[in-house]
Amino acid sequence: MPEYIDIHAHVNFNAYSEDREAVIKRALDENVWVINVGTQVDTSKKAVEMAYQYEKGVYAIVGLHPIHTAKSFHDEDELGPESKAFTSRGEEIDADSYRTLLKDEKVVALGECGLDYYRLEEESIAKQKEAFIQQIELANEVGKPLMLHIRCGTAGEARRAYRDAHEILKAHSKVAGDVHFFAGDLEEAKLFLDLGFTLSFTGVITFARNYDEVIKNTPLDMIMSETDCPYVTPEPHRGTRNEPLYVKEVVKKIAEIRGEDLEKVKKQLVQNVKRVFGI
Repeated sequence: MPEYIDIHAHVNFNAYSEDREAVIKRALDENVWVINVGTQVDTSKKAVEMAYQYEKGVYAIVGLHPIHTAKSFHDEDELGPESKAFTSRGEEIDADSYRTLLKDEKVVALGECGLDYYRLEEESIAKQKEAFIQQIELANEVGKPLMLHIRCGTAGEARRAYRDAHEILKAHSKVAGDVHFFAGDLEEAKLFLDLGFTLSFTGVITFARNYDEVIKNTPLDMIMSETDCPYVTPEPHRGTRNEPLYVKEVVKKIAEIRGEDLEKVKKQLVQNVKRVFGI
C-alpha cells in the first residue's frame, strides 16, 4: 500500500497537458497514489483513461461540478493565481454516460458534485440543486460514494451552501463519501460527520490557520488529505503549480496541527481512503 493518497487531484486538466506523465511518475515514485476527479463528461473520461495507463496507484472519480451546470465565467480572483480564467459552456447531466463510467472498476466515486455559492446567483443555484440531486440518485443506484464540492458565497448568507447541501443529502442520499476541501466551522463539520462523510483538507492548511479547530476536533478516522491540484499549492511550494506529490505537506501539517505522530497519521489516512473508496 502507499504511504500517501491524494484523494482529489486534477492532473486530467489542461494545466498538465505538457507534462502529465511526469507529474504522475513523480508521485508514484514517492509512493503517493492519486485519484483524479472529473468536473464534466470530458474531464471525467480523461480521468478514467489516465487510470488505465498505470498498473496501480491511479484511480478516477467522475461527475459534474456545480459551476459547470450553467454557462459562467470564472477568473483568477475566484480560482487563485495557479489558474487561468475560463468560461464554462454549461452541461446537462447525461445520466447514461456517467452510469457507464461509474461501472468501471477504476472509478471509485461520483463527483465532484454539490453546490457552489461563490456568486449566489439564484437561477444558477436552482440548476446546481437539480444536478446535485440527480447525481446523488445515480450514486445510490450504483452504490458508490460521493465526492462533494461545497463552497460558500463571499457575502450575504455566507454559510448557506453547507446547510443546503446537508438538507439535500439527508433527503436523498443513501451513500456517504467525502466533503472535499472542507472550509466550514465545527458545527457544519458535525452535520456531515453525522451523515458518515469524511472531511478532506488541502494545502491551504499550511498557510491559513482558520482550519485548525476543525482538524483538531474531527476524529482521525474521518479525515483525508488532498491537493486539489493545480490549485492551492502548499508551503513550501507556493507560487508554483500544485501537484499530487505535495500531498505530503498536507499530511505533515495535519499531524502537526493535531499534535500526533506523523507515521500514525499517515497510516490512518490511507486506511480511511481504503474504507471509503474501496481501494
